[in-house]
Amino acid sequence: MSLLFSPFSLRSLRIPNRIIVSPMCQYSGVEGCAQPWHTVHLGQFAISGAGLLIVEATAVEPAGRITTGCLGLYDDATEHALSSLVRTLRQTSPIPLAIQLGHAGRKASSGRPWEGGQLVPLAGGGWRPVAPSALPQLEGEAPPDALDRDGMERLRQRFVDAVQRADRAGFDAIEVHAAHGYLLHEFLSPIANQRDDEYGGSLDNRMRYPLQVFASMRAAWPAHKPMGVRISATEWIEGGWDIENSKLLAQALERLGCDWIDVSSGGISPRQKIAVGPGYQVPFAEAIKASVRVPVMAVGLITEPQQAEDILAQGQADMIAMARGLTQDPRWPWRAAATLGATLQAPRQYWRSQPVSQKSLFGSTTFGMR
Repeated sequence: MSLLFSPFSLRSLRIPNRIIVSPMCQYSGVEGCAQPWHTVHLGQFAISGAGLLIVEATAVEPAGRITTGCLGLYDDATEHALSSLVRTLRQTSPIPLAIQLGHAGRKASSGRPWEGGQLVPLAGGGWRPVAPSALPQLEGEAPPDALDRDGMERLRQRFVDAVQRADRAGFDAIEVHAAHGYLLHEFLSPIANQRDDEYGGSLDNRMRYPLQVFASMRAAWPAHKPMGVRISATEWIEGGWDIENSKLLAQALERLGCDWIDVSSGGISPRQKIAVGPGYQVPFAEAIKASVRVPVMAVGLITEPQQAEDILAQGQADMIAMARGLTQDPRWPWRAAATLGATLQAPRQYWRSQPVSQKSLFGSTTFGMR
């Protein structure tokens, strides 16, 4: 049996295979609300045969959006929009649905990628970002506001409120975004966090606030539903956050009831020097997996079915999360199943589409047609 197409359990949630649709920012929301684009975009992955679909990074407050086009889950309007999206997807597919919750920190108030992606000033319709320390993301930018204790407590409650809204909206799982240079990662990073209180300095201090936020979110989320965390395993900068720090973070998250670690990297600074290549982040996933009992997701230029299968077979990860590969080929799970001799779930409306040479792709299918 193919490991990629074997089922997997996360608390009470059973996913039919190990293919995970990664969160993909679309920058297409209006006032934080999901739009028809999101229904069409996510709909193609909902019927792809993947095992779990994670909705894009969703901000816990308006000022936590990366851009004005990013999704939010912070008021009744944004909750209603996501609830409607969940209902639509559920009417077309049985795929489990997760949502990634986060806060952009000092990378907030940015232009959309096709608008240049730079910090949008107040005069241009932007806002003042917040961060652990008043250090800008890019040289020459206005610095963010450094969070005081009241601000940190307010944001912790915002994360909790978003968790409760996600439950009401009907999501099956949550992924906490603590990677890619956004707020929770900024607290972890010795590059972005230069506080002189108990939330800065030592590794334990820098981990304190992200762990407090996670613990509060986990307590607010139903016990039977899983909650995972995406991390940047390394910042690719000498003297920055690294894989050894990530192992300790993963162990602390495990103690708090984390259900998976999604292992990515980078994002804290343009000074990063990333050695990109096929599966370039898989060794980080393998290192995390060796240090905890929590299931691990591998990401990063995993494009071929046998490559994904080998990562699982060699014990480097438990699940494979994909974004660009699925965007380029939303039927990638079909191709992978055919390559690996497996079967997968597919809409009945598509059963007749399988090639004659792949009659077992969707399991036993028969049609009575005149």
